[in-house]
Amino acid sequence: MKSYIGLLASVVLTLTLSACDITPEGQLRVGEYAPSLKTKTLADVGGDFSRITTYRQPDARMYQLSIDEALAQNKTILLEFATPGHCTVCDKQLQMLKAMLNKYEDDVLFLHMDQYQNPEAFTAFGVQGDPWTFVIGADKQVKFKRPGRMLYGEMDAILAETIAAPAVPDAG
Repeated sequence: MKSYIGLLASVVLTLTLSACDITPEGQLRVGEYAPSLKTKTLADVGGDFSRITTYRQPDARMYQLSIDEALAQNKTILLEFATPGHCTVCDKQLQMLKAMLNKYEDDVLFLHMDQYQNPEAFTAFGVQGDPWTFVIGADKQVKFKRPGRMLYGEMDAILAETIAAPAVPDAG
């Protein structure tokens, strides 16, 4: 019985430490400028999705631009940190984002960063655990961030609000 309780405590501790809602020290805050860095694109890996994502049903539109290239376009960016190869919540989140692509593809750049393929992006944004969603405005500032899975209506409202916000002069 004693070893069972110890095992149970160990499992609970592991699950607690790996939870999606951990806010790591040094993580980018809302209002701060997003770091500009080169991340892998589909072109960089010769069109081989397995070298850019663990997602089983990837949408090529999420892998066209590096973070630095997306920031240079002065458009709203939805940046999703998700590693569906080991996270079923991440898989569901990416399915929802694929549905949003059709509605917002003219106004929002959608980027997916997989921990295995773009770990430097996780480091630059201070992300530990996944999924994490960041919305970056055309002014390159983080407008929204949230851990875990989101509902379509929540994301729809955030993107609509960010797109409608008046442009602020770029300081970066």
